[in-house]
Amino acid sequence: MERVRERLDEALKALATLDKLVGLPKPTDIERDAAIQRFEYTFEMTWKAAQAYITDQGLLEASSPKNVIRASFKAGLFDEETVEKFMRLVNDRNSTVHTYKEE
Repeated sequence: MERVRERLDEALKALATLDKLVGLPKPTDIERDAAIQRFEYTFEMTWKAAQAYITDQGLLEASSPKNVIRASFKAGLFDEETVEKFMRLVNDRNSTVHTYKEE
C-alpha cells in the first residue's frame, strides 16, 4: 500500500502544478506548451496511481490506461461519470502526444 500512497502523492503534486497554469487568462505560447506538458505527466501519474491501487488489491494486472479505468470502475474506485471523463482524458492525452497542430 506504500507504493499506492507514493503514486497518489505524486499525482496530487502534478495536479497542483497543472492547476497553476490552467486558469491563465491569456497564456503565452510557452505557458500553453507548459500546460500541455503538465497535463500529460499529470495524466500519467493519475492513471498509474489507480493502477497501483487495483494491482495492490489483487484486482487486476492492468497495463493500459483504458484497462485501468475499466478495472477501477469494476472495483468501485470510480463512478460511471468519472470513467466517462477519464476516457475523454485518455483521448485528449493521446492527441497531445501524437499530433501537434499550431493554430
